[in-house]
Amino acid sequence: MPNRPAFGKRTVKRIQTVGIIGAGIAGLACAQSLHRSGVEVTVLEKSRGVGGRVATRRIDSGVTFDHGAQYFTVRESAFAAAVQEWCDAGTAGLWQGRIVILSHGLVTDLHEPRERYVGVPAMNAIAKALATGMDVRTNVTAQAIHQSDGKWQVEDSTSTRHGPFDLLISTAPPIQTIKLLGSQSATIENAASNITMTPCWAVLLQMREPLELEYDAAFVHDSPLNWLARNSSKPERGAAQSWVMHATADWSIAHLEDSAESIAKTLVEEFWQATKQAPRPLELVMAHRWRYALPQEPLPQRYLLDGDLNLAVCGDWCGGPRVEGAYLSGLALAQAVLEMNKIAD
Repeated sequence: MPNRPAFGKRTVKRIQTVGIIGAGIAGLACAQSLHRSGVEVTVLEKSRGVGGRVATRRIDSGVTFDHGAQYFTVRESAFAAAVQEWCDAGTAGLWQGRIVILSHGLVTDLHEPRERYVGVPAMNAIAKALATGMDVRTNVTAQAIHQSDGKWQVEDSTSTRHGPFDLLISTAPPIQTIKLLGSQSATIENAASNITMTPCWAVLLQMREPLELEYDAAFVHDSPLNWLARNSSKPERGAAQSWVMHATADWSIAHLEDSAESIAKTLVEEFWQATKQAPRPLELVMAHRWRYALPQEPLPQRYLLDGDLNLAVCGDWCGGPRVEGAYLSGLALAQAVLEMNKIAD
C-alpha cells in the first residue's frame, strides 16, 4: 500500500509547481495526473525522447525495434482505465502473436490467458501520449539540486538551472536518485540504498530474408538468452522482419562491460542455437545495454515522499517492476501530492 507522507510539525503548504526528473512511464503518469489537476509540472529528461525503458529504436531504413519493455499487461483497474484510453486513441493495442517457451530447441506453448498490449505503432507511443501538452525538456541531464527559500532548483550538465519548484520528484534508478537526493533526505537515501537494479543486454536483428518460425516470441530456458521476439509481429510495425533479444540478468552482469560488438556476436550465435536455425545473412545487428533494467526486489511502497523537505521518488522500483507498476507508482505519488493540497486548502 502507498505510504502516507510525514510532515513533521510544519504547516503543509500548497504544491503549485513540481519538477520531475525522468520522462519514463512513472514520471509521465505522475506528471499527467498533476497537470490535469491544475498543478504546473516540468519534466526533465536526459535522453532525446520520452519513455525510458518503454523505448523504441528507429534506424535509417525506417525499421523500428522495441528494445526495452516488450509489452505490458493489466491487473489493476486504475491501469486498465489508462490502457483503455490509449487503445481508444489508437496509441496501444493487443499483441496477438504466438508466445512459447524454448528449451534446448523444444517448443512448448505458453498456457497463459493474460492479454498482452503494446504501444502503436511503437512502444514509446504510450509515453508520447502521456507527455502530450506538458512541459517536457529533453536532453537535460540533472547533475545537482539546490534549495532556496523552501523551493528546489535542478542544475543540469550545462550549469543551467530549472525551477524553482515547490516539490521535486526523481524517477531515476536508485543509485542515481541517491546521488541527486540522498544527501538531502535520509528517508529517501535509506530506502533507495536497499534496492539493487540488474542490467540487461539487448540485441536487435533485422533479417535480410524472412525467418520462418512457427511462433512470434519465446521465453528461453537454459541459455544466455531469456527472451526473443519478432518485433515485426506487433501491430503496425511494417513489413521488414526485425527481432529483439534480451539476455538473462546473470549473463548480463557477467558481461556488463564487454563491448557491444562482442555482445552482439555472442548473442546472435545463441539466437541461432535457441531457434535451431542455420545462421544466415543479417541486414543489421545492434547491441544495447540497459544498465538499470529491473529491481531484484522492489520497494513495497508505491513511492517515497519526504513531506518535510518536499522531495519524492517513484518508479518501477517502487511497488512493482512492470510497466503497470511504474504507471501506478507515478499515479499514487500524484494522488498523495493532491492530498497534500487538500490539507493545505
